[in-house]
Amino acid sequence: MSMLLAGDIGGTKTILCLVSSESPESGETLPQQTTLYEKSYSSQKYNDLVPIVQEFLKEAKEEVKEEIKVIKGCFGIAGPVVNNTSELTNLSWSLTGDRLAKELSLERVNLINDFAAIGYGILGLQKEDLHTLQDGEAKPNTPIGVLGAGTGLGECFLTPLDDGNYSVFSSEGSHADFAPRNPLEFELLTYIKDKYELPRVSIERVVSGMGISAIYQFVRHKYPEKESKKLKQIYQNWESQENIDLSAEVSKTALEDNDALCQQTMDIFVSAYGAEAGNLALKLLPYGGLYIAGGIVAKILPLMQKGSFMEAFKAKGRMSSLLSKMPVNIVLNPKVGLIGAALRAAK
Repeated sequence: MSMLLAGDIGGTKTILCLVSSESPESGETLPQQTTLYEKSYSSQKYNDLVPIVQEFLKEAKEEVKEEIKVIKGCFGIAGPVVNNTSELTNLSWSLTGDRLAKELSLERVNLINDFAAIGYGILGLQKEDLHTLQDGEAKPNTPIGVLGAGTGLGECFLTPLDDGNYSVFSSEGSHADFAPRNPLEFELLTYIKDKYELPRVSIERVVSGMGISAIYQFVRHKYPEKESKKLKQIYQNWESQENIDLSAEVSKTALEDNDALCQQTMDIFVSAYGAEAGNLALKLLPYGGLYIAGGIVAKILPLMQKGSFMEAFKAKGRMSSLLSKMPVNIVLNPKVGLIGAALRAAK
């Protein structure tokens, strides 16, 4: 048994996890892993990752009541990772795997993009961690696709190796062009371009938390008479830069099924989300499964179940029959990135 350190490093919070890892049993490809201790920290209170890890390991030793000897670590980083180095997008941290390994006395530290960590985590999920949108038998030795909307939109893919394991590759597919499919979406495209003075609109501008906010602004601009008193007040407070998450308020109200503009906003969002999932599926042909992750999807599960997501997913003309054969699952486990970082550390 070896002890591994896994982390999910974001601009707001850092989640660390101490894991015991056993080598795969005969016929298995994944190690048997057990969480020994886990804790979340406010990233903004620290000037680097090292003091957080040191504090974490001290607390973990007191908790597990035994000597802790961590061998390796892997951290999923909210930002680009190049050559095991990352300059965090929303923190003044400069991280390198070699420096972290040296200062923390570890054999090796890997830094990976946070969505790549989710990609690895897909491999460690259980049946209860998933909600199936489309049944289908996952075919061995075929790619797996993953996308997920949160603050932004992440995409990655997995390709099979000869030994039954997978390689995970990050993607910047969310920055491809948003492609409107009906007159209303063409109006939305024009609205976003004009409002933010953009030469083009990416998919992430629509399918993300900021996308929900943008869509709501568009529909209230188009149909001002339909805005409810409740959302009008929330919107005004949000415009005044109060600490309000407009996208969360809109999606939560849409679930209550009593606000026309919030429901329309989420209808547009869910349909665009499904269309982009279908685009990714066409490019990858992920007969190993397509997984919908991210911070939004589990919170709006009833809206995802209504059917517009899968309708848009499969609305690909002559290629629709191909997409109807792919397993499509929603990831319900919010710790999928931590699971993935631990699995990557074991490799």
